[in-house]
Amino acid sequence: MSEEMQEQRHSEQTPQDATQPQEAQQELTPPSSVAAASEIFARGHEQIGRVIAGQHEAIAQALLTMLCGGHALIEGVPGVAKTLAVKTLARFLGLDFRRVQGTPDMMPADILGTNVFSPKTGEFAFHKGPVFTQFLLTDEINRMPPRTQAALLESMEERQVTSDGERHPLDELFTVFATQNPIEFEGTYPLPEAQLDRFLLKIKVPYPDVADERTVLERHHHAGLSTHAGVGLADIPIEPVPFKLLTAARREIRAVRVEPAIFDYLLAVVRRTREWPSIALGASPRASTGLLVVAKALAAREGRDFVIPDDIKEAAQPVLRHRLVLRPEAELEGIDADRVIRDVLAATQVPK
Repeated sequence: MSEEMQEQRHSEQTPQDATQPQEAQQELTPPSSVAAASEIFARGHEQIGRVIAGQHEAIAQALLTMLCGGHALIEGVPGVAKTLAVKTLARFLGLDFRRVQGTPDMMPADILGTNVFSPKTGEFAFHKGPVFTQFLLTDEINRMPPRTQAALLESMEERQVTSDGERHPLDELFTVFATQNPIEFEGTYPLPEAQLDRFLLKIKVPYPDVADERTVLERHHHAGLSTHAGVGLADIPIEPVPFKLLTAARREIRAVRVEPAIFDYLLAVVRRTREWPSIALGASPRASTGLLVVAKALAAREGRDFVIPDDIKEAAQPVLRHRLVLRPEAELEGIDADRVIRDVLAATQVPK
């Protein structure tokens, strides 16, 4: 029988013959369009949780930062595992990692690199600094002098370094995680608003609760009993995520749908911060785009390929808290940025 006769016979089948069982149709249903993003969040909490006890919200926000292609400022008192969490995240994502310790005498060349004269060739060659990596941890960034802080602006925004008029591109996955202590101010240089606006999220790391702190003690105790010298929490084995899963998750987040009503709601929230009585400086247009991409990532984390108002509400505090400048009288009354953001959200009408 010819192929044409086979196709004709197939087209003449009765509807009962052509109709597949419901179970078979369900098996042919394509997988979720945000499956990779959902999987990374689930595996991230499991793997990073082997090292970091608790801090689920901080870990989730750190994963959000990486999947959104942004940078994060991590704030917390000493000893709450800020550095360890970032190092563990880099291990989980399987990315090249470098760490810089902020000091008052640090120069821009200590981070970016500089041209070095080679006696062998008789020429200057660019010696790359620690910024040439995929995952850069800048510990205590507010201890760097303003000139050195400003040296990171171009790297964070354009992912490149310019030295002596020559452009040196950075890795497309280049991400900065910077830590700072909110208590100590002696010998520090507060980050200017222009620098703060470059950070997609400001992640607050609180004290662990009693159960998580007990887990920390037990893990340190068992690590101390190890027969291998120098074994600590940072050496606990974790399973890195495949690189192709990371790139797929980023593509999925970019493709998450946003309805016109969600755009209007997001803009209403951001623009209201510019008119709020207790705010001297409201959120910038860069904050609007950051709020959008984080909301899309939150939707993907929940297995949705569309944004809802609750995603905007959840993203608002970590995206906006470091971009708002409160009036002095509000600070004297003990009002912080998170409280103002909650008030702004409560005063903004939610679309149906």
